[in-house]
Amino acid sequence: MSVNTLSKETELRLNEFFNQATDPKSFAKAIRRVNYLLAMSLMRECETLQIDPKSVEDGFYWLNELAEILNPYLDVE
Repeated sequence: MSVNTLSKETELRLNEFFNQATDPKSFAKAIRRVNYLLAMSLMRECETLQIDPKSVEDGFYWLNELAEILNPYLDVE
């Protein structure tokens, strides 16, 4: 497993991005909506979506991970 370190500037920009007006719950909801639309487009084989399926799969996974960090939903029992 490789570890990527972020520069101080990148860390500051990420903190600024996540601490803006958007609250984590609504941001996570928006991410989940985008993932839903992406999945539906792929299942319907949308002709306008001409991208590599592996990159879509990876993006879908990482967006879900980000949504879970912002607002844990799948871990709730």
